[in-house]
Amino acid sequence: MNLLERKRSSSLVYDGNLLKLYQDEVILPNGKESIREWILHPGAAAVLPLLDSGEEQRIIMVKQYRYPIGRETLEIPAGKLDPGETPLECARRELREETGYFGGEFIPIGAFNTTPAFTNEVIHLFVAKDLQAGSASTDEDEFINTQTFSVAELLALIAQGRIMDAKTIISILKAEKLGLL
Repeated sequence: MNLLERKRSSSLVYDGNLLKLYQDEVILPNGKESIREWILHPGAAAVLPLLDSGEEQRIIMVKQYRYPIGRETLEIPAGKLDPGETPLECARRELREETGYFGGEFIPIGAFNTTPAFTNEVIHLFVAKDLQAGSASTDEDEFINTQTFSVAELLALIAQGRIMDAKTIISILKAEKLGLL
């Protein structure tokens, strides 16, 4: 069976700073009509920053309050792509802004669709190593604390359900599977 849905019409319902919400009329594979509400997102990049501290690797994590879920989260540095910016440029910029670390080697480890049921957002993932310390310069409305963890500590936090952020979980597990951790 062909699963393709064809767009019949589209209307912009909300045009925000970050997101644009559309309501589309579609023709389903069986010929019937339906409505699809979806969010246009510019895309994002996330980076798993590795520090070599002697015997064990440490990973720099950011802790911040996430308003939609009403709690603090532990995540890897990430942010949305600015117009004309490549995923690598975004990853480098976000790492420096959120942690102060810069330079080094950035290794692409893939990308994923965050929630394809209602958004086209793609997050591009990188591992960064051989980094230099510097000063963070977060956005005016961004409040972040940084901490470092061992890979074992982060895997335990994931297993305990204390890290629930998808980009963070995917990056750690993928980097481990690729032999980068």
